[in-house]
Amino acid sequence: MHDTMGLLQQASPEYLGQCRAAQRAEQAQSLASTNNWAHVDKAQAHADFDAFYKELAPLIDANEPASPAIQALMARHYAIASRFYAPSSDAYVGTALFYEDNADMKAFHNGYHPRMVEFLGDAVYAYAREHLR
Repeated sequence: MHDTMGLLQQASPEYLGQCRAAQRAEQAQSLASTNNWAHVDKAQAHADFDAFYKELAPLIDANEPASPAIQALMARHYAIASRFYAPSSDAYVGTALFYEDNADMKAFHNGYHPRMVEFLGDAVYAYAREHLR
């Protein structure tokens, strides 16, 4: 098994800045063009994210973020996120960075598992590199 924890932390600061900027720009454009995501059933999206995190949490300690089992789950995470807008590879990574950077988002996600944000960041990074290029 490859040790893929810390994948995102190994990326260059320039790349991480590019991802944060892409997330901000794509989200702002999407919010502006959809009347603040009026097209999204937000309650259903939040329920689906909750179910996803509850499924992912017990797998974190025994799996690597880039493992096939986790990456299969990440397709669901990306699909839920894409109800709001389909993020580019950089913006998807930027979303994971937002979970780390924003104290409320970090606390929310780590409420499912103490390493959720770190694990999710690496899993998103692996998914974006493999599927969104």
